[in-house]
Amino acid sequence: MSAKRNQAILAHQVQILGACPLVVFDVETTGLSAAKGERVIEIGAVRVVAGQFVERFSSLVATSRPIAPGAQVVHGISAAMLEGQPEAGEVFSSFRSFIGEDLLVAHNAHFDIGFLEAEFARMEQRLGNSYYCTLKLSRLNYPHLRSHKLEILGRYLFGELPGVRHHRALDDAELAARVLLQILRDNGGTGSV
Repeated sequence: MSAKRNQAILAHQVQILGACPLVVFDVETTGLSAAKGERVIEIGAVRVVAGQFVERFSSLVATSRPIAPGAQVVHGISAAMLEGQPEAGEVFSSFRSFIGEDLLVAHNAHFDIGFLEAEFARMEQRLGNSYYCTLKLSRLNYPHLRSHKLEILGRYLFGELPGVRHHRALDDAELAARVLLQILRDNGGTGSV
């Protein structure tokens, strides 16, 4: 794809993203595949309106599904931490109310949306919200970077990130929102925190 076409796509997406309330979210899971029955064990989200964080949603999610050792190494969430937490139906019913019809945004959205759709399907509901991916947007906006992982983008854009717990849902959602707002600012849109 040509640089000119990439810029046109990015400009169009910036226009859309700057014009409406957004919910930037992240999930942590028991494993890598929603299609194989892995489950969401943490969800975090931040509502962004006119470049401001206005509301947050965060919850661990109880599940009987074992957490894959590799997944636990990444996010640090153990089965013991999930004891006594709300069940998936309760969490995702509340999350459905939180997001309403708002546009969703996630870093590597294909992964997060796939898990969210699977959790909604278990409740016999459909996730109808449109969504955007900050990973794809960052590749268009910062093509010179060798990696577009969220924590690398965060350090590139904002320097050290003290107090940020990478691979915990709310912290990653807030960092993805900050990345999105920076992309908007870089392209003439409104973005502040």
